[in-house]
Amino acid sequence: MRIAVTGATGMVGTPLVAALRADGHTVLTIGRAKDAGGPDVEWSPAEGQLNADELAGVDAVFHLAGEPIAQRWTNETKRRIRDSRVLGTSLLARTLAGLPERPQVLVSISAVGFYGDRGSQELSENAGPGTGFLADVAVEWEAAADPARAAGIRVVHPRLGIVLNRNGGALERMVPIFSLGAGGRLASGTQYMSWVSLTDVVGGLRHLLTQPAVSGPVNMTAPNPVTNAEFTDALASALNRPAFAMVPAFAIKLAFGQMGMEALVAGQRVMPERLLASGFQFSHPRIEDALQAEL
Repeated sequence: MRIAVTGATGMVGTPLVAALRADGHTVLTIGRAKDAGGPDVEWSPAEGQLNADELAGVDAVFHLAGEPIAQRWTNETKRRIRDSRVLGTSLLARTLAGLPERPQVLVSISAVGFYGDRGSQELSENAGPGTGFLADVAVEWEAAADPARAAGIRVVHPRLGIVLNRNGGALERMVPIFSLGAGGRLASGTQYMSWVSLTDVVGGLRHLLTQPAVSGPVNMTAPNPVTNAEFTDALASALNRPAFAMVPAFAIKLAFGQMGMEALVAGQRVMPERLLASGFQFSHPRIEDALQAEL
């Protein structure tokens, strides 16, 4: 297949592009002119610029690009987080919808933040949106792909959980702290963490290419979510270190503001029902397996 990818140099995009090429596909990277290595196709979502002619003959598109969530949220950073997702998805969906020969599928990343803070409730793809900034952004983010849906393109929204990667994301930040024996649970530790290994994210995205019956939201999380306290114990055990510390909620709020409360103290117990029903088999279904593989 001929596949276009936005966010191709990111934590998920880099191994996904490598895997797609190893599968024998031709990959076109979509990015800004200043991106590392230089993209095959340049775009500017903020300015509404994307040359449709350069996407002619594309069979599938993976849309992974977006401003990082893990930063203190000022009004300006919240605008960038929203715009990078909504404007980029809208531009891409409208461009693909206008092609004479449209791609078969648009896989447009979303996130489990869609569900908001839901305690211990098990959440399938049928659960409605929650409340909060992340939930509001996710709703707009997914809706921005509507022009592609209306044009008959199969649109899939993998709702990513916490992606475990030793060299990126949350785990990269945690390992040095836990290696010093200074790790511990966040707030009460009862909030659920819906995690997924990077290996399973790449495998899951490749799997979705071959599933024409699957569309709409797909929870891309491991089938065994854990509480923050359970995750803490598992990471400490994997590193053979104690983890007696505890960071109270008020300290998280002081240090990280709204981002800390929504991304660290809130939780979702998400179940990958559609992914499992489509026949996908996880390489790392349990947190111990995933941490051992990464560390």
